[in-house]
Amino acid sequence: MAASSFCLQRFFHGGGLGSRGTTNEALCALVRRQSSLSSRHYCSKRVAACAAAAAKHRIYLRSPDLVASEYAELNLPHQVSEELGHIRIRQHVNPLSACFSMPVEVPDWNEVFRDPTLPLMVDIGSGSGRFLIWLAKRHPEVRNYLGLEIRQKLVNRADFWVKELALDNVHFLFANAMVSFNQLVSTYPGPLVLVSILCPDPHFKKRHHKRRVVQKPLVDSIIHNLMPGGQIFIQSDVLEVALDMRYQFDAEGDVLHHMDALDQSVLCDQEGWLLSSPMGIRTEREIHAEFEGARIYRRMYQKRIYN
Repeated sequence: MAASSFCLQRFFHGGGLGSRGTTNEALCALVRRQSSLSSRHYCSKRVAACAAAAAKHRIYLRSPDLVASEYAELNLPHQVSEELGHIRIRQHVNPLSACFSMPVEVPDWNEVFRDPTLPLMVDIGSGSGRFLIWLAKRHPEVRNYLGLEIRQKLVNRADFWVKELALDNVHFLFANAMVSFNQLVSTYPGPLVLVSILCPDPHFKKRHHKRRVVQKPLVDSIIHNLMPGGQIFIQSDVLEVALDMRYQFDAEGDVLHHMDALDQSVLCDQEGWLLSSPMGIRTEREIHAEFEGARIYRRMYQKRIYN
């Protein structure tokens, strides 16, 4: 049993709820300790309400409950179209398979986005899409958001959600970023201002490391297409993967600065990992990992601005 689940079970069933005076704040504090997030906003009233509801009905608080709570404002439909059906996916996909080797067709950006000249954020490995949809809904006039995901069913469902929410500044593509990133972003009319690679598939076995998405050709393509002053945000709950990505981007010191070298308000630990995420909300993988007691390793880079 995971330590986090055990802790919650003890709280719910071992006396933590014995008093009717137990408050949402106490439950919220527990969730916050679970996630190692100190005072960050993730421990919101919704999270507290979620924990309180779980306590009231004597059920275990699970990480999917926290995902639903943090993304509650999206009000995403639980039921999807008959064509999509039930979504079951493989956790890890081999991007070097022949079926993923063909570049994706470049869309008509005028059809994809209401204003294709807005600055663009690309999320490589966008997963379910909730994270990018949340950003798009929060910043409708500021940026466009493009999610690249190698699992077709996730893309189909994300597209369904985008249509349900009537968003015109976010789009998802079934694409292998290792193959299609350059031709996609190089044709986009506006500037590329942010690329995120968040908790990518770890491919633990040494012989499978070549399947990891952050390889030298992709790094070069990101840097080439990123506008001066544009940013790259990487993170993983697997230290080995985080170090591998960090090595790739740290090696580009001639063109990239880490953000703490540019902005003293950006705080890092002694090993150079960001102490908090700059994105405003956690990804689903972050929520699951922190609920289980894992640490998230983050780095953020900015492309040099040449005078």
